[in-house]
Amino acid sequence: MTAIRRLMVQGQLPPVSHYCHVARAGNLIWVSGAIGVAADGSVPDDVVTQAELAMASIDACLTAAGANATHVVKVNIYLTDINDRAKINPARQRYFGEHRPASTLVGVTALVLPNAKVEIEATAVIPEATAP
Repeated sequence: MTAIRRLMVQGQLPPVSHYCHVARAGNLIWVSGAIGVAADGSVPDDVVTQAELAMASIDACLTAAGANATHVVKVNIYLTDINDRAKINPARQRYFGEHRPASTLVGVTALVLPNAKVEIEATAVIPEATAP
C-alpha cells in the first residue's frame, strides 16, 4: 500500500481550515489552493502580484514534496473577476514555461480572504523513474 505524506510547509499561510498544504501518495502530488499572501501576511491589491505569490507558494509546496513546475499536470484557477485571466496569464507562462499543464479557470464570487482575487491549486506527477 502506498504511504500518504501530508505536509505543512514552513513559510506558507497557515491553513484557515482542516487541511495540509500538500499531500503526496507515491508519485502523485496535490497542492492545496494557494492565494497571494505576502510574507508579512498582507494581501496585495494587484491581481498579478497575488498570482505570482500564489505560484511561489505552489512552488514551495512542490519543492517540499520533491517536485517542481515541470511535474505539474493540472491547475485549477479561481478568479473573482474572470476578466483578470489576461492579466495573470504572463505570470503563468513565466512559471510553467514550455511545460503547459491542463487547466481549469473558474469565476467565483469570493475567496477565503476578503481581498483575495485569485486562488490556484495544482496536481503533479513525478515520473516513476524518479519517484522515491
